[in-house]
Amino acid sequence: MNATIQPSLISGELYAPASKSSMQRACAAALLTNGITTITNPGISNDDLAALDVIQKLGAIIIKIDANTIEIHSKGIFPVTPEINCGESGLGIRMFTPIAALSSEAIRINGTGSLLTRPMDFFDEILPQLGVTIQSNGGKLPLHIQGPLKPSNIEVDGSLSSQFLTGLLMAYGAAGANEVTITVNDLKSKPYIDLTLQVMNNFGWEIAHENHEHFHFNLGDKQNKEKTISYTVEGDWSGAAFLLVAGAIAGDISIKGLDVFSTQADKAVLQALIDSGCRISIQAEQIEIGPMPLKAFHFNATDCPDLFPPLVALAAYCDGTTVIEGVSRLAHKESNRALTLQEEFGKLGIEITLQDDLMLIKGGTSVKSAGVHSRHDHRIAMACAVAALKAGGPVSIAEAEAINKSYPNFYEHLMQLGATIIIQ
Repeated sequence: MNATIQPSLISGELYAPASKSSMQRACAAALLTNGITTITNPGISNDDLAALDVIQKLGAIIIKIDANTIEIHSKGIFPVTPEINCGESGLGIRMFTPIAALSSEAIRINGTGSLLTRPMDFFDEILPQLGVTIQSNGGKLPLHIQGPLKPSNIEVDGSLSSQFLTGLLMAYGAAGANEVTITVNDLKSKPYIDLTLQVMNNFGWEIAHENHEHFHFNLGDKQNKEKTISYTVEGDWSGAAFLLVAGAIAGDISIKGLDVFSTQADKAVLQALIDSGCRISIQAEQIEIGPMPLKAFHFNATDCPDLFPPLVALAAYCDGTTVIEGVSRLAHKESNRALTLQEEFGKLGIEITLQDDLMLIKGGTSVKSAGVHSRHDHRIAMACAVAALKAGGPVSIAEAEAINKSYPNFYEHLMQLGATIIIQ
């Protein structure tokens, strides 16, 4: 699928899409909870659908599903098939692997697309320490595991991704971990762990930690009691970041459905927008945003690397050289995002320099009409689409359907705001 975005002025209001970070964690918690969970405002992205498929294969039953709610009944991990597939979800594979390992049955864990090339060495090292046998494909998918996982004191490396820790925290919680500690070194993306702990607390697990370095468990048999849980998926700051940048570039809009007190890491986009000099009003019920003369900014994205793509689109229209820290976090995404952003925005006439852990974007030089490629990366497609709104001519995006991974309604929502987009 190709999408051609014409230069457009936008206006109006939208509700932010559902957070796939929140949705996938809620699916996992629902699977691990003995009882019925009602999820309100469920996500519909490919990653969300993959999570729903995984929990059903691991024993959960969906007893109701409509546009606004999903009801899930579960008694814990009781696999109904020897294989699960997490699609292309990095969170999915890293979270559900230790969860699946709670079963004593042999399970094959697989994925699709770029997930097949992402490193899974973490599990080769950690799971045997927890009584789980594992065979990987040279540190990559597919994984063959057999539990049951037995919580014990371990030390893990948190520098590659916090998602591995999310899976361990949930598995330990469901296993009723007692008087054990997970020690984490060099943890990245701490706000995502805060989100994990928030979801777990909503489902009845209380995990103590010291500065995100030592996580303590003393849970007993809390999971044996049947529960009725309600969980509302919050608006997605990751997807909304593209809408907010679109407003800063191309017109006055309002975005609703975002929790300004959220633990989502990508809420930090607000600071970058403020620093860029755009017009912005942050209110409890909505965020109003519009264009003003934009200036270069300095932003540390180490804990929120998913903000690189929308912030590169923003920086393209900021006079001067914007500096974004945290490039090392971009290598193992749907694409190597540092190089992909450099190459695809280069086609748009925007010069990006990579310098150690820094990305330098030379903005204010005008974005030109060109053809770009999503590289099968949802955030690259969305970043190019947003940048196209004030380009010197139409921008065509090849493999534009990559957005389905996280935000299937993205082009539709831009068109609702007035953007002219031709889908072929």
